[in-house]
Amino acid sequence: MSMRTLPLLFINLGGEMLYILDQRLRAQNIPADKARKVMNDIITTMFNKTFMEELFKPQELYSKKALRTVFDRLAHASIMRLNQASMDKLYDLMTMAFKYQVLLCPRPKDILLVSFNHMDAIKDFIRDSPSIFNQVDEIFRQLIEMYSSLPAGEFQLIRQTLLIFFQDMHIRVSIFLKDKVQNSNGRFVLPTSGPVPYGTQIPGLIRMFNYNGDEVKKSEFPNGGNYTSPLQEGSFDLYGGRVLKLGTNMYSVSRPVETHMSGTSKSSASHAKENAAPNPLAKEELNLLARLMGRLEVKKTTGSESGFRVNLFSTDEEEEEAAILRPSEFSYQFINIQATQDQQSNEELARIMGEFKEEDPVSQSPCSKGDDLLAMMDGL
Repeated sequence: MSMRTLPLLFINLGGEMLYILDQRLRAQNIPADKARKVMNDIITTMFNKTFMEELFKPQELYSKKALRTVFDRLAHASIMRLNQASMDKLYDLMTMAFKYQVLLCPRPKDILLVSFNHMDAIKDFIRDSPSIFNQVDEIFRQLIEMYSSLPAGEFQLIRQTLLIFFQDMHIRVSIFLKDKVQNSNGRFVLPTSGPVPYGTQIPGLIRMFNYNGDEVKKSEFPNGGNYTSPLQEGSFDLYGGRVLKLGTNMYSVSRPVETHMSGTSKSSASHAKENAAPNPLAKEELNLLARLMGRLEVKKTTGSESGFRVNLFSTDEEEEEAAILRPSEFSYQFINIQATQDQQSNEELARIMGEFKEEDPVSQSPCSKGDDLLAMMDGL
């Protein structure tokens, strides 16, 4: 597995989350100032400098549970609130969209172009907020610096690591089903037509050479598809045409989006086992969350800021029904961990909590940021 996959996974899933939230905020006619505040707060939290520094360190991917917890916290970084069913649907849409993009990337390196499409769109969301724009722009430059010089083999390893992460997810999404890119069992349809990857030729020709390197014979064979010549290569710079459309906002044209568990997913023993059996990486995941959540600054709503709830379903009744019908093995249930004991034994967590107490000059009653972190740890 690649040790450089986590930043790409986080940024692309975060980009998909912002696409969905932007669409739902508009669909529910949330006032423009509140919608702008939600997007700005989430993007500011997502691209927090110290949080990103921790994220960019070489490390293995963690389980779906650990990452889901981070995104749950991120989605509530502003005055917007989601209930459990809507949060489940949001995460399902995020993961299936990025899985589709990874599967359809012409080359492993094109995962970087998908990431750049997400980054370009995120910058568009906060173009009127210069300070946040500069914050995102700096992370964009770090992304280019870290990944643009990697060899093709490392990108292949990154792609393989992502596909392993997504391999048990077969959730049907209405947009994909209507566009006939997903089957009724939740698996994606890989195309056998269109342009071939940049730097390659259309399959169907065999050339034979003699020992001098001269071509002596040609023969053709049916390639089983309708392929065309490759498009020009997308730009891997800070600005430029990406060419590749994967990773752009598929919700820009408003249409309802539904998710459904496929039959194969419902009976997936491996997914159920993941929730039932203790995770051997539980300690490592707790350490990751302690570091990451220690750097996620979640803003509390003040008396002057009225919070509001966003529903990812068409009606409240559909949302309630989805919460009831969702298979139990797909519910992100909580594991109780006594973080108060870990404070004494885990030096890293204790150090983080100490930083909260030192850096927070305003008294926060009834609970401080350190208490909030403990509550999050206890709720894992």
